[in-house]
Amino acid sequence: MDFADGITLTGLTVFGRHGVYEHERVDGQEFLVDLRLHLSLRAAAASDDVADTVHYGELAERVAAIVAGEPVNLIETLATRIADAVLEDERIHVVEVTVHKPHAPIPLTFADVSVTVTRGRGRA
Repeated sequence: MDFADGITLTGLTVFGRHGVYEHERVDGQEFLVDLRLHLSLRAAAASDDVADTVHYGELAERVAAIVAGEPVNLIETLATRIADAVLEDERIHVVEVTVHKPHAPIPLTFADVSVTVTRGRGRA
């Protein structure tokens, strides 16, 4: 298998209502999601057919629906939900999901807060 092959989607920006605090649930905020899929791209390269790869436009819509959907307290939970959904496609061996929360309620100046999870077949 070609675990070095991959598809990367960076900076998917979606409005969501995740967080521990009530105002985060009420007001909501933008979250950014980065994905790195590890899968073989040989079949797609040989056929030049989108059916032989992961359609990243459809994947982006699916991930956006998760971020815009049911609120969770932790971005750790959100990242894991995204990873689980991505791995429903059996062609994907490993996925790395980073969820950024650049407007987290931290009373200090900061650029970003993010959580990254890596999940794969048979890995917790």
